[in-house]
Amino acid sequence: MDALKALHERVSVPRLTGPAPTQAQREALFRAALRAPDHAYLRPWRFLVVEGDGLERLGELFGRAALSDCADITTETLARYQGLPLRAPMMVIAISCHQAHPKVPEIEQDLACGVAVGNMLLAAHALGLGAVWRTGELAYHPVVREGLGVADNERIIAFLYLGQPLGARKALPELTVEDYFQTWG
Repeated sequence: MDALKALHERVSVPRLTGPAPTQAQREALFRAALRAPDHAYLRPWRFLVVEGDGLERLGELFGRAALSDCADITTETLARYQGLPLRAPMMVIAISCHQAHPKVPEIEQDLACGVAVGNMLLAAHALGLGAVWRTGELAYHPVVREGLGVADNERIIAFLYLGQPLGARKALPELTVEDYFQTWG
């Protein structure tokens, strides 16, 4: 797919099914992530690939986080937390790794990691895959951070769900460029 076509047509695909991306598709996705712009070439990121039994273990971790917040959580709510990772056959957890640098503050390192995730979203679309970027409270939860081995100098930027689109892609909203871009000065 043409790069501009992918940029202009990409949309989040929250309903996903198997199979997970092939090895060739993964290579393309991961290489796209590594081409994100990065001030000072710090490569301030790392990625955890979760699939198969790992998705169930991640669901258990999410359930433990929910239980730590509310010991009398309902069975239904606990099951919902445990089922979150099972919404796709594969997840990539993007983690920003903050490095001390006199010219690159942490926010720029987080943004670089975010662009790496955006590149994977675009690559997934170009490959005909479905993908959705989710974060939410679990990305910041101490139980989840500890369970995933997220260090004090790191931050979870995204839970990227990947798979095959289930059903039709949602319609793209029509946006007018002039509503968002103005000439200054």
